[in-house]
Amino acid sequence: MATNSAVWIVVAVIVVLVLVTALVLVGRKRQVSRRRAQAEEIREEVRTEHVKVQHREALAEETAAKARAAQAEAEAKVAEANRLQANAEKYRGDAEARREDLDEKWSEADALDPSGTEANR
Repeated sequence: MATNSAVWIVVAVIVVLVLVTALVLVGRKRQVSRRRAQAEEIREEVRTEHVKVQHREALAEETAAKARAAQAEAEAKVAEANRLQANAEKYRGDAEARREDLDEKWSEADALDPSGTEANR
């Protein structure tokens, strides 16, 4: 009977080892499954954020293009303002020179006939 008991003990130990091994394997499988699900959630979040980042990059590039266009327009306006200022200075100089010529002619007329000085100015 001792042999019979020993056999039953060995069989019980083997069954316990098989059950423990099965439980460990099931636990690992669940852990792997949970980790895969968690990894997939993270990947999906990254995909979503990646699309948002691409949108922001496109918006940044569009805004930079608008800034470059505005800068070019501002530079063109500065150039136009400089050109107009130069023209104004030229016109002012021409007008001053013409005014001086007219004043000289007026003085010449006054020298010829001083009596018309006050009446015609």
